[in-house]
Amino acid sequence: MKKWMMAIGLGAMLTLGACGGGDEEETTSNGDGATTASVDAEAVYAQNCAACHGANLEGMSGPKLSDVGARLSASDIEEIIRNGKGAMPANVIEDDEEITAVAAWLAEKK
Repeated sequence: MKKWMMAIGLGAMLTLGACGGGDEEETTSNGDGATTASVDAEAVYAQNCAACHGANLEGMSGPKLSDVGARLSASDIEEIIRNGKGAMPANVIEDDEEITAVAAWLAEKK
């Protein structure tokens, strides 16, 4: 029984490992030397931001973000996520780690 359960666990681990990966940030710098633990910034963006900024950062009711890193630093982006700007409400993302990860990810878009 124990060998059977280990085989299933190993199979599940290999399957999940093959399906995922590449999308998660192991550590992300927010521009001021701080880093965050593993947060999937793209998934957080998709859940909280894509409805207004587009699934491909192309902009919709919110501005396009495909080149936001050329205009704003990670800390600037964090401030906008936390405090809002224009029609964007404050705290669209509530978790600090997620805010930092999304801001760092968006700051790379140039």
